[in-house]
Amino acid sequence: MLFSIVIIPVLAAVLSALLPARLRGMANLAAHGVLLALAGILAYRISPGSGIVAFGGVLRADALSAFFILLISLINLAALVYSRPYLQEDIDGGALSVRQARGYDILFNVFAATMLLVPLLDNLGHMWVAVELTTLASAFLVGFYNTKASVEAAWKYVIICSVGITLALLGTVLVYYAVAAQAGTKTLDWSVIMGRAAGLNPRIMSVAFLFILVGYGTKAGLAPMHTWLPDAHSQALTPVSALLSGVLLKTSLYAIIRFAMITNKAMGPEFTSRLFIFFGLFSVAVAGIFLLAQKDFKRLLAYSSIEHVGIIVFALGVGTPLAVFGSMFHALNHAVTKSLVFFAAGNAVKKYKTHHLHMIHGLVQTLPFTAAAALVGLLSLVGMPPFGIFMSKLMILSACFQKGLYGPAVLLLLFLAVVFGALMFHLSASIFGHKPKGIESGGEALSMKLVFVSLALLLVLLGVMMPTPLQALLVAASRLVTGGGL
Repeated sequence: MLFSIVIIPVLAAVLSALLPARLRGMANLAAHGVLLALAGILAYRISPGSGIVAFGGVLRADALSAFFILLISLINLAALVYSRPYLQEDIDGGALSVRQARGYDILFNVFAATMLLVPLLDNLGHMWVAVELTTLASAFLVGFYNTKASVEAAWKYVIICSVGITLALLGTVLVYYAVAAQAGTKTLDWSVIMGRAAGLNPRIMSVAFLFILVGYGTKAGLAPMHTWLPDAHSQALTPVSALLSGVLLKTSLYAIIRFAMITNKAMGPEFTSRLFIFFGLFSVAVAGIFLLAQKDFKRLLAYSSIEHVGIIVFALGVGTPLAVFGSMFHALNHAVTKSLVFFAAGNAVKKYKTHHLHMIHGLVQTLPFTAAAALVGLLSLVGMPPFGIFMSKLMILSACFQKGLYGPAVLLLLFLAVVFGALMFHLSASIFGHKPKGIESGGEALSMKLVFVSLALLLVLLGVMMPTPLQALLVAASRLVTGGGL
């Protein structure tokens, strides 16, 4: 099963290079549908406290891995379905050629394969390579339109994330040194290191984790290492923006979590907790400030991603089982919500032929389905009931007060209020404002409508009634991260 999850998108990339357009679309849809089914089976079958191993321990999955694989597979499928009419419109309008569309399908599948590989690798060095591969694969998708702005954004993305990944490599080397010096074992296998982490040198591990947090935090979009993210998100194709925001950032967070688990066992959770709370609050604050003055639709959503990454990291810093459960649940809700809003933004930008928020008004009159999707996404992003983000934020804040972290909880609420006001101000005008003259109504493909409805229903379901298998998976993943129980 683990091998299939990695090899299916690779085979889909090969088929994309060989098949004609119609068969290529069917093959890709089938491949990612099977991937989501396999991810669901893996998540359902995984036993709490145990893992599935393949290829002599090279591939390994536990509850935490299964959750991230399910998350990645879900958003990949949604982005793929949305991509078909989105690219066809570009082909019909002359913005893309048929050959470029084939290249997109190949790169999409390669990008998917690299993201799925990250949570399946047991060796921390192999995981570092996989995270770097996600950068290389997605950089071509960021600069896909080959305009001056998109190429510049792609280079900025590669350069900044390469600096970050170099720091992460240094942190990984320090962990290897600590393991070799203290435990007497020359290995980077996470499962082996966790068994001996209690004997690792706390000073070395504290320095190593700082490099890890800053290095992988750059790729995750944590402030102040976030500067590549608004440019990349705004210039990439819309389905790629959804992947970058919804799941790529989470793969780097996954790497941070794995190293945090080792560090916590070596020196206790206080050190990582303080760092997580600081960088989490700082990211939410920075996002709120830039959201207030933002004028570009997709850049607005990019800064919103920085905010939500900050919330997830803050929850990891609180560190109680409830807070970690909330962080995982928030990661899922954010991925679904941000995909929905980015898809709506993509339709709006194409219809109005501009990214400028002040020129995108009256969506409810021109693109009714898109406007409904944008409204649902907006209400979910700001944490309104009955959507899942309301529940995950409530869990995180409840965990704060239960732990006595009143100051951080108040600061988080204050920054969230700023974000709430900024998003409501900008997006409500775009949805309900007066339609500009010369903009015709209609033009939403059926497959896009199906994606909108599916994601919106999923958001409501997650907020009203969490499915029992999902709850069991999140509980198992949270217990693994905290080493305790709910």
